[in-house]
Amino acid sequence: MIKLYQFAPAWDVPNLSPFCVKVETYLRMAALPYEVIAAIPLQGPKGQLPFIEDNGKRIGDSQFIVEYLKQTYGDRVDGHLTPAKRAASNAMQRLIENHLGWAFVFARFGKRDENWAENKRAIFGKLPPVVRDLVAAVARRQILKEMRGHGMGRHTEEEIYLLGRQDLDALSDYLGAKSWFMGEQPSTLDASAFGLLANILWVPIESPLKEHLSSLRNLTAFCERVRERYYVPPAANASTGGA
Repeated sequence: MIKLYQFAPAWDVPNLSPFCVKVETYLRMAALPYEVIAAIPLQGPKGQLPFIEDNGKRIGDSQFIVEYLKQTYGDRVDGHLTPAKRAASNAMQRLIENHLGWAFVFARFGKRDENWAENKRAIFGKLPPVVRDLVAAVARRQILKEMRGHGMGRHTEEEIYLLGRQDLDALSDYLGAKSWFMGEQPSTLDASAFGLLANILWVPIESPLKEHLSSLRNLTAFCERVRERYYVPPAANASTGGA
C-alpha cells in the first residue's frame, strides 16, 4: 500500500499544506489505496512534505509524486485530457503553485503576527517548549528568504495581495460555470486548486486573499464540491489516518 507522509491534521482542511492536500486528493480521485503517516519535512527525501513510499521507493515533491503514480498505476485522472487541455492544465497548476502559492505563504509567514501565531501553533505546537520557538523562528526566516529569492517577497504587502487577488480572479474566470476546471470530469488541476483554495478559505488565517476568495462564488462552490465528492463521507480507500 502507498504510504503518504504529511503534516499532522490541523484546522478544518484535509491538511495544512496545499501540496499534501493535492496529493491526497489525487490519490482519492485515482482510487488508489493509501495510508497516511504524520511526518516532519526533514524526514522527506527533499526535506519537504508530502512524500510517499511505494514498492521500496521514496518520492518527494507533489509534482513528481503525481507523475510517479501516473507512470506506475496508469493515468487514471488525466487520461481524458487532450494535448491542448494538458497544456492548459499544466499552466494553471504553475499559476496556483508557483505564484498564488507565494501570496498564500505570505499570509501565513509574513508581517501579520496574529496569523503567524496561529500558523506556528498548527505546525510547531507539539514540539517541546524549549525548542519550539527557536525551530519556528528559523523556519519562518528561511521561508521568507525563499520568498524573496522567488521575487514575490520583494514586493510590498499591498502588491503581494494585489497579485494574489488577480490570480484568484484568473482561476474564477477560467472555471466559469463549469463543475471542474477542465470540463465535465475532475483532473489533477482540480486537486491542485482545491489544495490551495481550501487552505485559504477554511483556515483561521485572515487576509485579503481569504476575503476575496470568499466573494468568488464559483470557487467556493468548487471547494465544497471537491470536499463533498472526495472527503464527505471519507473515501472508501482512505485509511483512518486520513483527512
